[in-house]
Order: sequence, then C-alpha cells, then structure tokens
Amino acid sequence: MLQILQHLINGLAAGTIYALVALGYTMVYGVLKLINFAHGDVMMVGVYMGYATAFTLGKQEQKTFLGVLLVFLVAMGGCALLGFLIERFAYRPLREKPRLTSLITAIGISFALSYGFQLDIGFLPGAAPRAFPEIITPSEWLVIGDRDVVVWNWQVMSLLIAVGLMVGLQWLVFKTRFGRAMRAVSFDHRTAALMGIPTDTVIAVTFMIGSALAAGAGLLYAIKDTSVSPLMGLYVGLKAFVAAVIGGIGHVPGAVVGALMLGLVEEFVVGYAASTWRDAVAFGILIIVLLFKPGGLFGRVAAEKV
Repeated sequence: MLQILQHLINGLAAGTIYALVALGYTMVYGVLKLINFAHGDVMMVGVYMGYATAFTLGKQEQKTFLGVLLVFLVAMGGCALLGFLIERFAYRPLREKPRLTSLITAIGISFALSYGFQLDIGFLPGAAPRAFPEIITPSEWLVIGDRDVVVWNWQVMSLLIAVGLMVGLQWLVFKTRFGRAMRAVSFDHRTAALMGIPTDTVIAVTFMIGSALAAGAGLLYAIKDTSVSPLMGLYVGLKAFVAAVIGGIGHVPGAVVGALMLGLVEEFVVGYAASTWRDAVAFGILIIVLLFKPGGLFGRVAAEKV
C-alpha cells in the first residue's frame, strides 16, 4: 500500500510538469487552431536561460529565495519574449494561409532551436549534456514508515508552483476581460476583430503566456532530473502534446487532467512493469482515447460546415 502511495506522489510530480507544458499547447490551439510543435523547444531555451542566470549568480546566491525567484523570472520573461518573436515573425504572416503551412513552419522552428542550440559557438551551449545547478538543495520533506514513502522538498515546491500557475491561468481565462477576449478570438478571430477586439495583441499575449509557462515547467523538470541538453524539449514537448490531446486539445482543465493521468501511468508502468514500456503505454493510451473519444476526454467534436 505504501509503495502505491510513493508511486502516486512521483506520478503527480511528473504530471504537473507535463501539465504546464500542455497548457501552452492547448492555449495556442484554442486561439489559433495551431499545433505549436516548437513549444517544447521554447521550454528548452528557458532551461538554458535559467542555467545561465544561476551560473552568473554563483553557488551561494542561486540557492537563496531571491536567487531562485530571479532564475524563474529571467527564464520565464525571456521565453515570453521568444514566444512573442516566434508569433510575430513566423506565425502571423501565415495566419490566413492553409493550416498545413503553419504546421510545417512550427516543425521548422522546433528543429532550428533544438539543433541550433547544439552549436558550440558564442552563447550557444553545444550538444553535450550539462548538469543543472542545484538551486534547490534536495531534502526529505516527509518520511513515512521505514522510508517506504519519501516526499522530497522539490516535489512539494514543484506541485505548489505548478498548481499556483495553473490556478492563475484559469483565473486569467475565465475571470478577466483579457480572458473574455481570448475566448472570443478562439471562437472566431475574424468576428472578434470586427467587434473591436485587438486580435493580434490577444494572440501575441497568448503565445507569451504559454511560453512563460513552458519555461517554468522546464526549470521544474531540470531541478528534478538535473541533466539538460538541447534535445530535451523534443521529448518533454511530445509527452505534453500527448497529454493535451488526451484531455482534449483546446480545453484548459482537460490538459491538466490528461497530463496528470500521463504522469501517473508512466510512473506505475516503470514501477510495476519495465521502463522501456513507458512510452509505448503512453502512446497506446492516446490511441485508445482517440478511438472512443476523438476530441479527447473533455473535448468536443464539432461538425464543420464546408
């Protein structure tokens, strides 16, 4: 029983990280009906921004509350700016083009970031994996039994940070004027523009928020796994995309539920089967869900008039 509890804790900790990245996918899709496959690589860029900030602060300062806060702010702010630039110069000129054009562009940006960061020139880090600085010293927050269940401080912090960001996003979307504008643009951006809503601004800010959330998730992931590399965004981004589709792409609570479900499934597969089955089971669940619920668990399939 205690072993199951430990797997539940580990699965929820992993799921919250997937959820933050999945929220970026679902926000962009909800507004533009675009799968931003570069989203995971934006997360990777945020991790390296946090790495550079922590390295600049030094071993003593980076572990203080202000140091950790600065690492998160720089990474999330930098990725928000990156998200704005990607939307402005890559996606906006293609907004009225066929969706396949934007999809191919997203894949191109993804590869440009992931493989561009493998160049060992200037400020680019190179292909070799690096150990992320220990900005949060691991310590046992709670121990049950004879170490049958161990809850680490970084797991609690990750959960609190992730839940706080998710609650803030939910409040922004459903309780603010900007959130109403975002939902109006997601319903029909052309009609929203005729009603006086600044659609370009709404879409740009949506990209910025999603990119900032991805950076926060990347830092939480790096604190957990410590090893970072330019290709890490491809793996985490793909898993988060699967989570968003399982929950219902475009549905904010659905993305969270799908991510938590994916984290729990992966943890139990690793704990009771084999780690090599983890990815196969995750994508198997995606196929099963789409067979019976094509719109995801919380999504709806709407008929489109042509």
